[in-house]
Amino acid sequence: MHALPIGAAASPGDTPAAPAVRAACPLSDDGPWAASAEERKLLCLLNDGRLLVAEGHEMSPFVLSYRARLDRLNFAYRAQAVGLDEVRRAYEGMRRDGTAERLDHTAMQVVAKDLIAQACRERASDIHIRVKQFSTEILFRIHNELVRVSEQTREHGARLLATLYSAMASVSDNTYKPGERQDASIGEREKLPAQLFGVRIATAPTSTGSIMVLRLLYNDAGESADLELLGFTALQAAQIGELSRLPNGLTIFSGPTGSGKSTTLQRVLAGLIAENNGTTHVMTVEDPVEYPIAGAVQTPVVNAPTEEARSLAFAAAIANAMRLDPDTIMIGEVRDRASAQGVLRASMTGHQVWTTVHANGALAIVDRLVDLGLPLRMVTDETLVTGLVSQRLVKLACPHCRVRFRDSDAARDTALAARVLRAVGSAYEQVCVEGAGCEHCGGRGTVGRTVVAEVVCTDARFFTLLRDGDKQGATDYWLRHLGGQTLVDHALTKVAAGIVDPRVAERVVGPLVPRTEPARLHAAAIGGGHAR
Repeated sequence: MHALPIGAAASPGDTPAAPAVRAACPLSDDGPWAASAEERKLLCLLNDGRLLVAEGHEMSPFVLSYRARLDRLNFAYRAQAVGLDEVRRAYEGMRRDGTAERLDHTAMQVVAKDLIAQACRERASDIHIRVKQFSTEILFRIHNELVRVSEQTREHGARLLATLYSAMASVSDNTYKPGERQDASIGEREKLPAQLFGVRIATAPTSTGSIMVLRLLYNDAGESADLELLGFTALQAAQIGELSRLPNGLTIFSGPTGSGKSTTLQRVLAGLIAENNGTTHVMTVEDPVEYPIAGAVQTPVVNAPTEEARSLAFAAAIANAMRLDPDTIMIGEVRDRASAQGVLRASMTGHQVWTTVHANGALAIVDRLVDLGLPLRMVTDETLVTGLVSQRLVKLACPHCRVRFRDSDAARDTALAARVLRAVGSAYEQVCVEGAGCEHCGGRGTVGRTVVAEVVCTDARFFTLLRDGDKQGATDYWLRHLGGQTLVDHALTKVAAGIVDPRVAERVVGPLVPRTEPARLHAAAIGGGHAR
């Protein structure tokens, strides 16, 4: 065996270092140091730092190209000349026993941690890993849009998913099953970047492979209790504040996944605890715990193997929470009849209760609760259900590269231009669309997201109209007498202020047809909105 020249031995820097393990395991079969099929015939990089090179092929273009790549990545290695059979056996023996499988997980954890850290730097809310028939696609959700990050081999994706679920997640049965739907979470500090409190994992089989989505839960989600910083209007923030000061009653937030409901609830409860100097006993029942709330007692629902078991566990956790002397209870989500009955029962027994549900709007929350099996007469009792809130998140146009709507290609859409003009009136000149991107926004054209919402502080008249089936009458009463503002109208104030692209607003809240006259929208637009 003859030694080849040793490759560059620089410090790893920003590049993942080879994991320190006791037995050799190939790194060049896949992942960040993957070699091509032709290169793998002649070489094998091991996680002990050795680069096995087939004797007589030291000057092969494939070998030289791969070594040059390792040098560029500042990967420290030592090259050894071996027979072709030894190169082949190094790949074939990688999974002959459990030790090799554990070593594979160890190597892939480096890749997984680096991927999560990269997503954090991009401020992504989710990571999508799609294992397809012949390849793996990795995407980040940034400002509510999916951005393709990389493409890997199918084997790389399968190993990455197995490592994330089996070696990094906290779950009672840590066996990753690509053919089943599975849920888990990552919460151990040493497995996460400092910016994250946790990661929520969901998997499912697909027609050509499998998919895993990782929801990133950031530590700074509740750094301030000021709801206006999220994008709520001053009136909406005041209304939610009034709801938080009631001794009892149920307030329900609605919106699709990723609409910021959990963040808003965290800030509401953090503000409630701070306002009462920590003298209020706030308990949460969550599946899983998403964000830390200083001063609250947060209880997770234990992982259950089936939806039925999870439903029973959730209902039992709500009942248990009511026996622990709480002043305020937050239930993570109403997802079925058992949890719906639990939150209503908690409100009936004199507790202040906060929860979330999937519904299309504030008034649609009532329909959703009835659909889950609750009696209409109880759902429309203003002493039990005190607040209905619906929210969405819309992207904020970068103030440095945004373009006036009238000067943009978007204005050529005559139907859109007519809708915008009718909706914002004299504020038309201030309307802007996203630009092409600049150094300030990282080339995206956007600088975060802001809340658009509608808030209903219920009363007897409002619920009487709903109970009688007069939804239009209830809507008109809310807008005229309860200080209401629809999702569309709230979005339009931000369009009129030039901070939200009207096309983006329509994708989130629908056609820009206001319930409020343009003059009021223009006045409300003064002051703009806040980034998230």
